[in-house]
Amino acid sequence: MEHVGGLYNGRPLADQAADLILNYIIENDLEAGAKLPNEFELARQIGVGRSTVREAIKILVSRNIVEIRRGAGTYVSEGQGVIEDPLGLTFVKDKKGLALDLLSVRLMMEPEIAMMAAEHAREEQIRGLYVQCEKVEAMIHEGKNHLEEDILFHKMIAACSGNVVVEKLVPVINSSIAVFVDVTNGRLKEETIETHREIVDAIAAKDGEGARCAMQMHLLYNRRAIKSILD
Repeated sequence: MEHVGGLYNGRPLADQAADLILNYIIENDLEAGAKLPNEFELARQIGVGRSTVREAIKILVSRNIVEIRRGAGTYVSEGQGVIEDPLGLTFVKDKKGLALDLLSVRLMMEPEIAMMAAEHAREEQIRGLYVQCEKVEAMIHEGKNHLEEDILFHKMIAACSGNVVVEKLVPVINSSIAVFVDVTNGRLKEETIETHREIVDAIAAKDGEGARCAMQMHLLYNRRAIKSILD
């Protein structure tokens, strides 16, 4: 890890220390859940006091890069720098209008993401998609809340795209799913099962256009349901 030593360039020392800790995480390929060195060791490596390290850690916690587990230490956050609500959508009062607006954005992005997934998905990723698809189907049939598993399904498709930027767009997609399920109370059960399966089948067949069309149909079903509520 680079030594801060004398790099007083107008930025607070804690900010510089936070940058160096982040660089340490990146350079050492620390994944989500990995434990960082203790406060004393970080202070020694960076060349600052322990109080500066504590401030740096607070900065990284606020950015969802690390998390502090009481009595256990500091770990790389599962969010890895992605905040839960990057667009501040929590503060939008009109949830039905928001659901429609978000769906419009999803229609711009997700069909293309599904096409990319069909072109780049690895065999183990395809197997995982089928498992996740079946999990969502089972929960729908059992009348259970499938929101989290539905969100994971779409996240897995984004991961199949092979594009790191696409994966970072998932929080926006997740927000749309959460708002949509809340607005429609999970009405589109059979449509969700049918289109999810068509999306995965197309990805497995390396059929990019089929995957794009299936995702588009999935989202259009959602849009029609929201429009019927708004109208």
